[in-house]
Amino acid sequence: MPDVLSVVDMRFILMVLAGSVAGLFVGAIPGLSVSMATALLVSVTYTWEHSDALAMIMGVYVVGVFSGAVSAILINIPGAPSSVVTTLDGYPMSKKGQAYKALYIATIYSFTGSLFGLLALGLLATPVSRIALKFTKMDYFLLALFGLATVGSVSTKNYAKGLISVMVGLVISMVGLDPLMGTRRLTFGVQNLTGGISTVPALVGFFGFAEVLSVIYNRNQEQNVLTMVRGKVSLKEALRHWKLSLYTSTIGMLVGALPGAGGPVASFIAYNEAKRLVKEPEVPFGEGAAEGIMASESSNNACIGGALIPMLTLAVPGDAVTAIILSVFYVHGLQPGPMFIRQNPEAFHSILAAGFIACFALLVLGLLAAPRICKVITVPKNIMIPVVASLCVIGSFACNNRLFDVALMFLFGLTGFLMRRFDYPVAPLILAMVLGKMMDSNFRQAVSLASSAENPLKSMFGHPLTVVLSICTAVVLLSNIPWTKKWMECLLGKVKK
Repeated sequence: MPDVLSVVDMRFILMVLAGSVAGLFVGAIPGLSVSMATALLVSVTYTWEHSDALAMIMGVYVVGVFSGAVSAILINIPGAPSSVVTTLDGYPMSKKGQAYKALYIATIYSFTGSLFGLLALGLLATPVSRIALKFTKMDYFLLALFGLATVGSVSTKNYAKGLISVMVGLVISMVGLDPLMGTRRLTFGVQNLTGGISTVPALVGFFGFAEVLSVIYNRNQEQNVLTMVRGKVSLKEALRHWKLSLYTSTIGMLVGALPGAGGPVASFIAYNEAKRLVKEPEVPFGEGAAEGIMASESSNNACIGGALIPMLTLAVPGDAVTAIILSVFYVHGLQPGPMFIRQNPEAFHSILAAGFIACFALLVLGLLAAPRICKVITVPKNIMIPVVASLCVIGSFACNNRLFDVALMFLFGLTGFLMRRFDYPVAPLILAMVLGKMMDSNFRQAVSLASSAENPLKSMFGHPLTVVLSICTAVVLLSNIPWTKKWMECLLGKVKK
């Protein structure tokens, strides 16, 4: 506890609050996203102390996930993918003149979900680290492979498109010097690519400039903001569903810990579970049920703590935002993994402290500022888009002070826009790009160590954890390939019986 309190100084708190306010506006404005804001912050904070950078980014992350519900409730356009489910009951409730009640419920359960996820992070991170210490080089490779196979299956309806995105991300991660041999790979004679592709312009391009192009392309989308009528909502009435919220928060935390799953998947699962468990809601689901908003918001905010667990202990991001946060660690010379908490306790406590402060900032901003944000949501696109585009250019250039990174950012932005247009998910590409170098080095080291053993195959795959991870990866791949999917479903059905 003293370690946690030692990092909570006034400067640290102000950084978290600044990030929280930024997260509120970024998440609430359709066309902007938490991923984009976090990517831009990487370029802004890379010269800062790592505690200041983590404080601001955690503020943006926690409040940004919640604030997607503001536009979801008021204009039926989710400010974040994880708030899609919130529109199902939030907007119908607003049309009945209960927009304030819907925002109140969303705020309360986003707060409880965030607290639940961060408490799970504080309690589970150390035990997971101890297990991770037993991982071999092959285990790390298979864990990353399992994560990429999983994200391909949950991020899009077309599994092949998810795997294609993964392959593209792996190719991007291989550009530059070979880490073991020191030879050039995939540079095509371009000197600026010798050091590899910088993370910042890639992230800013895929999440920032791609969003700009998407908003310009969809500029004719209408936004009808409903009038906010401030009514009285008792806390007792809002907390009627607190027991169910613990269950949906648990779902969010567990789904968040799965690489690539994240808030959208968690909120859909939690919403379906709420429909299954609540037999007689006061208002039917889909027509303004408070239980629907509760399930969606508690689960997608609980994903925050869940997604940070594998990132900090295994260096495997749980979602696109934690993939960007992982790059922040690398930029600041921090190395997430089994020894991270032991070697960098102050950084771990900074993350926890920033997360808890951001939770209370969420509660205050959600109750006081969110109901007054209607006018901000409708900021004209001809004002917002140039500002965001300028930030993308400045952020990309500031990383290495070279125009080549700005050109890369434009290229990745156009690629990200086209991927979205043709329904190719961006999250698998980012995860693969971040994990690619780790997979490459661990696999080649595992092969090198096995080549000198008496039984190479046993050396590589004889470890119990290796066997489990190999089976899990094979099951995920086979259960998503069309010509083996039916066979796997039949086999799993017989096992359940």
